[in-house]
Amino acid sequence: MAINTGFNGNEIFCLSKKGYTPGELVIGNSVWSVGFMGGIGQALKTIGGGEVTQITDIIHDGRKAALDRMEAWTGLNGAVGISGVTSELVIHSGNIEFLSVGSAVHREGVNATALEFTSSSDGQEIYCQLDCGYRPISFAFGNVAYSIGLGGGIMGGFRSLVRGEVKEYSDIFYHTRHLALERIQKEAKAKGANCVVGIKTNIMKFQGLQEMVMLGTASHSDFYGPEYSERPATSDLTCEEMWNLIHCGYLPLELVLGVSVYSLGFAGGITSAFKSLVRGEIEELTTLVYDARENALHRLMEHAVEAGADDVVGIKTYVYSLGSGVIEFLAIGTAVKKVPGLTTVSDSLPPQAVMSDKDTFINLADSRVGTNLNEGKKQ
Repeated sequence: MAINTGFNGNEIFCLSKKGYTPGELVIGNSVWSVGFMGGIGQALKTIGGGEVTQITDIIHDGRKAALDRMEAWTGLNGAVGISGVTSELVIHSGNIEFLSVGSAVHREGVNATALEFTSSSDGQEIYCQLDCGYRPISFAFGNVAYSIGLGGGIMGGFRSLVRGEVKEYSDIFYHTRHLALERIQKEAKAKGANCVVGIKTNIMKFQGLQEMVMLGTASHSDFYGPEYSERPATSDLTCEEMWNLIHCGYLPLELVLGVSVYSLGFAGGITSAFKSLVRGEIEELTTLVYDARENALHRLMEHAVEAGADDVVGIKTYVYSLGSGVIEFLAIGTAVKKVPGLTTVSDSLPPQAVMSDKDTFINLADSRVGTNLNEGKKQ
């Protein structure tokens, strides 16, 4: 029987090496009124800043409804799993659609009556996971909607007159980013997993607030001790990077974050404004960004030490302007530990596991706004 699948040639090759065959494209969606959510948001008590739980819950429920409908797709035809699961938000004339899309996976000679796994990993990543001893269980996500809040804004405004860290903002941002991580761990634990791999993190504006969401695959590996059944390991390494590290004997332990919000200060702002009229280095901004970076990296390393790691790999750093001379510096990476005897099934990855798919359709005339939360690209 002919199939319509989202897998490309490289993915199909990799899946076949592990005894899998491609199945149908599967879809689930749920449409909500933006006006309804906006009305709730306007009535919320956000004076203190921090998480806006009502909006967090609404987004979570909408995304979960789309995922549930995808898993209940009638065209699975005995599939054992769904791979390459995405979670998208698409605006339709004032309404928002939560959309989940994936491709069914079959095992040769098996006609399953229930799904064994769902995964954010594509066919190439599934190969990498299986080859380094990870068994995918479930697509998992953790989200948090948050506001700096009126109170935080006022307090931050007073603090921004002085150069240095704006601790009120740092605390809010640090806390909310860890809420998303804690929630994806909680969801993985509920699924019987002891790790979440391939985590992708996205931050976006939503109804005057910001939402941070982490998406990954809840999995199980015999490499982890019983303590990880209570608090699963986490990693934002790609599955290809994870394969390479495990082949070298390094075990991913925890996704670690460092956050620091700094203000140039009222006096510094005036000084830098005058100096920007003259060619050359603006020392105030140089030292501000340097201090913020050092502070964020210091917090990231503290997080890694608490996790019992030897090193932190794949560190990525981001700087965001919050306006009025205030910036946020975010550092994110994966804490790892050297484990004797740790290795992969294969000695090397096949080229098809690391080859990138190329876009063969580009529509520059489409101005619709949609966000694929598994890819982090405009759709």
